[in-house]
Amino acid sequence: MHRTAALALIALLGAVPGEMCGAGLRVFGAISGQVRNSAGVGQMGALVQVLNRSERVVQRTLAGPDGWFRVEGLPPDTYSVRVTLASFVPALRNHVVVRPGVESFLQIQLSQLFSSIELVYVAPGQTGLLSEDWKWVLRSSTVTRPVLRALPQPPSWQTASSARSASGLRPLRGVVKVSGGDGAAAPTLGSEPELGTAFALATSLFGNNEFRICGNVGYASASASPVTGFRTFFSRTGEGLTPTPEVELTVKQAALRQAGMGFLLGQGAAVEAPVLRAMSVRVGDQMELAPGIHLTYGAMLESVVFLDRLNLLSPYARLTWDLGEMGVIESGFTSGAPVYELISGEGSLQDGLTGLAMFPRVSLRGGQARVQKSQSLEVGYRKVSGTRTFAAALYQDALRDAALTASGDSIFAPGDLLPDLASSTYVFNVGDYRGFGYMASVTQELWRAWSAGFAAGAASMLIQESGAVAASAADVRGEVRPVRRPWASLRLAGAFPQSGTRFTASYLWTPPGSAGLGHAFLTQKWQPQLGFNVTLRQPLPLAAGPGRLEMSAELRNLLAQGYLPLASPDGRRLYLIQLPRAVRGGISFIF
Repeated sequence: MHRTAALALIALLGAVPGEMCGAGLRVFGAISGQVRNSAGVGQMGALVQVLNRSERVVQRTLAGPDGWFRVEGLPPDTYSVRVTLASFVPALRNHVVVRPGVESFLQIQLSQLFSSIELVYVAPGQTGLLSEDWKWVLRSSTVTRPVLRALPQPPSWQTASSARSASGLRPLRGVVKVSGGDGAAAPTLGSEPELGTAFALATSLFGNNEFRICGNVGYASASASPVTGFRTFFSRTGEGLTPTPEVELTVKQAALRQAGMGFLLGQGAAVEAPVLRAMSVRVGDQMELAPGIHLTYGAMLESVVFLDRLNLLSPYARLTWDLGEMGVIESGFTSGAPVYELISGEGSLQDGLTGLAMFPRVSLRGGQARVQKSQSLEVGYRKVSGTRTFAAALYQDALRDAALTASGDSIFAPGDLLPDLASSTYVFNVGDYRGFGYMASVTQELWRAWSAGFAAGAASMLIQESGAVAASAADVRGEVRPVRRPWASLRLAGAFPQSGTRFTASYLWTPPGSAGLGHAFLTQKWQPQLGFNVTLRQPLPLAAGPGRLEMSAELRNLLAQGYLPLASPDGRRLYLIQLPRAVRGGISFIF
């Protein structure tokens, strides 16, 4: 009797389609999720590959509309998930455990430098292969037996939304970074401290409210100046929600080095160095003007206290027109202080740390503090054709109280040089000037995460009149003028799959005896950097616990290009530098 019932049950289950059996018995598991960029936009067409322990691809799928995907029918085991998409760094996550009857939801964020995959939640399921439901199935009527009914499964977006709303606070993700080096990573007071500890944390409140906080506490041993800064960020995002503004509050403080401050201000050697303080509030928003036409806009109000109180209002906007197969046309506008979030376009935690370290470009002119103000208008075009990306841009800049790094002998009177924040150099005010330039680039995807690019164009670079002698700061401002000069750049980026090492190497050639290229592109994914630059990222194995370790090394302008020499009547020499040479390294804990 028992044998007959067992045979009948096996025959009954065998007659049911495989998908229904899997749903009833929950023998297999599934992996689902969403692929988004750093701005939170779903990436349709991203390739999602599931690899087994032997690194063989067992299943693959393409992300659908809004970036959603689902891989079903996975036997219980440990897998790796790899996500690739053109123009983004591939994302890889190991040790994704698949259990019977359990669906793991992944959140994939793709970016130009740091892509990540995080396990957001695991859908509740049965702990074993069989549950107690089979007893009630056999006792119920054959008409209403659920094992014989194919129940529609809710879409993955509905499952994800219900899971997100169930928990008010999603798991934290963050970065803790300790770095140090020789030289500054950026000119003037926009550089990072030589030795600093930075952190960034991000979470979501009730699924749709993103909250981030980041900070940087450092100490530059070369200039004996402590630096600190904190930033908070809030925005509301999510599918089906009306776009709401993002709000960002930043406070920074830096103590300049004491050496020479009394002489530079013309008040005696006993003068104490003033403290640079800055506070800014940024409000940004975005909207769809029409199908395919997207507008990002906002404004930043910044208050700088250094010898005097300086207030700066900086509006910005970028209009994107997606023409489909014909490409994308973009136009950007900034006024006042440059908005790093608009330049980077990523909004990742690493970009937040870099933007936090950028102080206002403050300089001295006749003993009075001045803040660099710029106005930039740019139009760009981008088209993806297979594995190639073509881009072009045309821009015009207008700068007031432009600040450059000055290195060498002090050839000016007191009140015209300001000690730099992160090095033993100074900051010099070169006055006002206008610039015009254009560029064109092509990027070729080689294989996997490897790519090569070439860019060329012309830009306004600062030169000095031939044979001129710098007798005073006013003479230099009159003799240094912008001249349009050509430039060319090569870039190679890739990743080694065995070690996970990622690197980017680039070289930008400019004519000697000029200071440039100083424009930050608003519509281009690729930002050409002056000179020869190398960036390395090496992940390190972590014995236990969530997250990963990563070592980084940055070598900027190794050939010391873009140095404009100035000579005084007595033979002393001072160099005006657009991007100083720098060697930096650090270690980051990312979770």
